Amino acid sequence: MTLTANLASRLAEVIGAHNVVSAPEELAAHAVDALVPQMIARPTSAEQVTEIVRFALSEKLAVQAFGSRSKCEMGMPPARYDIAIDMTHLREVAHYDAGDLTLSVDAGTPLRELATFLERHGQFLPLAVPCFESTTAGGAVASGIDSALRQQYGPVRDFLIGAEFVDGTGQQCRSGGRVVKNVTGYDFHKVLIGSLSTLGVITRVNFRTFPLPAASGACLAAFANWQQALTFRGAIAMKGLPLAGLEILGPSAAEILGAILQRTDANAAGLLPADEWCAYCSYEGNEPVVARIGAELKQSAKDAEARECISLQKSADEPLGGMLREAYEWLRWASPATVLHRIALPQLTPDVLGELEQFAISANLRSALLIRAAGVLYFAVFAETEGEAAWSALAEVVGKVNKLARANRGYSSILHAPAAVKTRVAAARIALPDAPLQQRLKQAFDPANVFAPGRIVGGI
Repeated sequence: MTLTANLASRLAEVIGAHNVVSAPEELAAHAVDALVPQMIARPTSAEQVTEIVRFALSEKLAVQAFGSRSKCEMGMPPARYDIAIDMTHLREVAHYDAGDLTLSVDAGTPLRELATFLERHGQFLPLAVPCFESTTAGGAVASGIDSALRQQYGPVRDFLIGAEFVDGTGQQCRSGGRVVKNVTGYDFHKVLIGSLSTLGVITRVNFRTFPLPAASGACLAAFANWQQALTFRGAIAMKGLPLAGLEILGPSAAEILGAILQRTDANAAGLLPADEWCAYCSYEGNEPVVARIGAELKQSAKDAEARECISLQKSADEPLGGMLREAYEWLRWASPATVLHRIALPQLTPDVLGELEQFAISANLRSALLIRAAGVLYFAVFAETEGEAAWSALAEVVGKVNKLARANRGYSSILHAPAAVKTRVAAARIALPDAPLQQRLKQAFDPANVFAPGRIVGGI
């Protein structure tokens, strides 16, 4: 405690006493997989972030940057964790050009505040990510979490045009720019996406924005089996319908979400039928376009032998669409011990769905499937109790999922898992072909290994 107090006092001399916190209850709130930092630093400028990193370098301390901490369980348990950098006091809009559709904003700005700001100008940012009400702009980039609007607008890498960050030598760096057309050289800011702040501390991000649509619509189709649901999904792709969102829920996922809606929103209660596959489609444009897409979707659902396909009123669409955006949140807390896989495949085949379900059945575990946009699949596996037996069963499923993804030329990652499960599966990850490349990237950006060492498998 004396050493910790001394370090906190010395850091306070650098960035101000009111910007350093060491109260036990606050430290506990910043724990990552039960590992608690020695202190919390709350910078109010990029310059203070630089000073914090340089202080950590001089004292051989490890730092982890956070926004709202809504996704701090992503990644491996850190090997070392001394200073939590709370970025939520950097929250200004640094530059906005409505005519050029560009925005530069501090990393700690909440997405909800940003959405309200842009809405006044008739624009929006297609970052419909989980924990939306609290997630920060920098946190959304660092986590690399999926947006529910990826079907139409792509992932964040498609509209992140620049970033400013502090690297592992304590230098302020800049990549890209404020406008779309000035991109030259290497897009170093793209490697920050999904890095979990292991390559640098993001201080500012630049985005391309989009005009708010004039009209929008949504529909929900129900199918007896996954064959029909995939037929519907394939027909939509063949027609090239410009959907904003497309989510297909297996019966277990629909049951979990339906129970939540039953408790929380009367307008959406009863929308998701039991024991069926449900496809949710959202779309936008002008009124004629929205009407045409809605008609095309109903015809495609009929051709795929849907039991029903209903157009959703706004009062029902908003809670259902909002909860699908939050799928990461309600899936990971659906049991005492959950592993939530994110599987990206170039082609989703019926065999893959069947094998995934069988993995859980053979381990005597419950599971849930959610097919998302652009070949992304969420596969959650649930154990009803904690303990060695549950963790071993979950880890066994993780190994099978990884092999299945690689066999289908895809990739699997873990969005959420108990720390004990993460530790069990880490060794297999170290042997992956891209591990040496990740190590070289880490060495280039963070040679002293000051940023959250160990959050990425392989000590990265």
